[in-house]
Amino acid sequence: MTHIYNFSAGPAVLPKEVLAQAAAEMLDWHGSGMSVMEMSHRGPEFISIYKAAERDLRELLAVPDNYKILFMQGGGLSQNALIPLNLLGHKPDGATIDFIHTGSWSAKSIKEAGKYAKVNTAASSETALPPQAEWRLTPGAAYLHMCTNETIGGVEYQPDFNDPRLKDVTLVADMSSHILSRQIDVSKYGVIFAGAQKNIGPAGVTIVIIRDDLLGKALPICPSAFDFKLVADNDSMYNTPPTYGIYIAGLVFQWLKQQGGVAEMERRAEAKAKLLYDALDASDFYDTRVAPANRSRMNVPFYLKDESRNEAFLAGAKARGLLQLKGHKSVGGMRASIYNAMPIEGVQALVTYLNEFAANAVK
Repeated sequence: MTHIYNFSAGPAVLPKEVLAQAAAEMLDWHGSGMSVMEMSHRGPEFISIYKAAERDLRELLAVPDNYKILFMQGGGLSQNALIPLNLLGHKPDGATIDFIHTGSWSAKSIKEAGKYAKVNTAASSETALPPQAEWRLTPGAAYLHMCTNETIGGVEYQPDFNDPRLKDVTLVADMSSHILSRQIDVSKYGVIFAGAQKNIGPAGVTIVIIRDDLLGKALPICPSAFDFKLVADNDSMYNTPPTYGIYIAGLVFQWLKQQGGVAEMERRAEAKAKLLYDALDASDFYDTRVAPANRSRMNVPFYLKDESRNEAFLAGAKARGLLQLKGHKSVGGMRASIYNAMPIEGVQALVTYLNEFAANAVK
């Protein structure tokens, strides 16, 4: 196969330039005589890697000075517990957390948070986000949690910040699968978190961006290594951080800057998503189930109307170098994840295959 295009939802495709640089530096980083995997996290070599990664991410997302950037472990899923453990300490017993339920990942967040506080599902749909005016928000809620891109179901959205009800709400957003693919106003959020393995780097790193005034509010039961204030006070090195993952993330941040930053990634994401959705919409052979207004630009689930052809579709795709298109086991079907590192040529190759498979199937 001349070209391989990896549509995995995560761990996901990385820029080839990043992989090539990492390979070249594997045995000897910048003349240090050490691989990054061998470095002390407190040595000057790794400290320089860490500071560059933090600085570049802050620049890419225009993170305000009154926000800390943490590089943590445990994946995005762990934040479903760490967020309430860190934000509920300033609330009296009986605090309520509001949630917007849009799919599998927000459902996991709701279940986990229920161990620490009352939860209220303010809105719920896995195919079309209810109008924001209909959200049933709790006055005085501890915070409002949303997953702004559902990796499995393919729902993506941004809240309307003109809604006066959001003015004094601490907004927590799980952006694991679309961070750095669209421009956002970080100042509108209290906490943003993202597992790295979709749009940032390898599995093992979790990014947390948190406003300063939300630090120091952890519940007494919060483990020290996961107390956001302790992590922030120690520059993400209260315990040994995932050093190699941070190094790769830093290379990705450099690559993003070279490509034109988040604005250029957003332009590319929209072009790739339009190309794929237009092909699916134009065919009677395939089906999509997410309302067009809430379709993800990163994770595109679709279904063959004749599901008896699923295995043949996947086999043919693999033969063409189109990999990891099988949908999540909880929903079936197919899913193409087209993150920042997926070139438009990969989407064009998939569209060509979609059309040819459908044409051959009806002969």
